[in-house]
Amino acid sequence: MKKKSSYEGLQEKVRAIKTPEIEIWKNQFPDRDYTIILDVPEFTCICPKTGLPDFAQIKIEYSPDRYCIELKSFKMYTIFWRDVGIFHENVINRMMEDFVKACEPKSVKITGVFNPRGGITTTVIREYAKE
Repeated sequence: MKKKSSYEGLQEKVRAIKTPEIEIWKNQFPDRDYTIILDVPEFTCICPKTGLPDFAQIKIEYSPDRYCIELKSFKMYTIFWRDVGIFHENVINRMMEDFVKACEPKSVKITGVFNPRGGITTTVIREYAKE
């Protein structure tokens, strides 16, 4: 018989969390392929197991299509996670879903490098390309 994990059920509603809106603005060069890089050097969230803060560097590299991300709203979006208990993998996956929904980029890569927890650094990378 499999032993029940103490983590079970902690992240079941991660996709339903209501986050601040990520605003956009119209890209004046949708016919060009170029990359925008957003660095968030002081990202924080909460470990859902211990309740302690997790710190990370988040890097988003995207090629815009019709819209670009408005930075102030994106900053407010990232600050929102400060008080949310969420696993590293889930925050990057949720961030990708919200980012793609907001601006529908040609492509995007999100890399989260989380500071060591228990002596282990966690890096989570997710990529998306419009088909």
